[in-house]
Amino acid sequence: MSNRALLEVIALDAEDAIAAQAGGADRLELVTDMAADGLTPPRETFAAIRAAVDIPLRVMIRRTDGFAAGPVDLLVEQARALRAEGAREFVLGFLNPDGSPDLAAVEAVVAELDGCPWTFHRAIDRAADRDHLRKALADLPCLDTYLTAGSATGVDAGLPTLLAEAARGGEPGYGARILVGGGLTLAHLPVLREAGVDAFHIGGAARPSGWDRPVSPAAVAQWRTALG
Repeated sequence: MSNRALLEVIALDAEDAIAAQAGGADRLELVTDMAADGLTPPRETFAAIRAAVDIPLRVMIRRTDGFAAGPVDLLVEQARALRAEGAREFVLGFLNPDGSPDLAAVEAVVAELDGCPWTFHRAIDRAADRDHLRKALADLPCLDTYLTAGSATGVDAGLPTLLAEAARGGEPGYGARILVGGGLTLAHLPVLREAGVDAFHIGGAARPSGWDRPVSPAAVAQWRTALG
């Protein structure tokens, strides 16, 4: 089995998606409204991106800034509409006000996904107790990835947590792949790779000119080269 690392890039539209794939991205995370840290994209955006590229797409299910679920029926409706449009991989994560996982919301959305693989996103970095969250979610179907920086403030602060969690791979609650993102820089890669981390997520790093400009294929290619 290849130990090629996975590179996931945030895409807002088809232009981003084409550029990211050209640069060597393995997978895209589809969102809209980065001012709110990424919300569910319109069905039309998903359809345009799906038609433009052939790499896997993970689609965000999130209606509002922050990590509260809001009306769960509306989240389920979004998931159903995206599934009908052909989405097969998803990203989600909801917390209660006390920082515990909102299992009712997560379970309702996951039931609608009906066997599709999904990532629990950086809500884990805002959880009151990461270990408790992982164990509470451990038996949910098709949870295969945690997107995390190890800390709410980013990888610089979260590196010790990421390394500790990587070392627990295979323990109950630690079977899902660690996808590192959030303030990730090229300088972080050697120590993470050494620890066995094999999946990396970039957003701003793929856009050297800022979020109001499209993804740069050259920037993505620099990461692809660094990851081998």
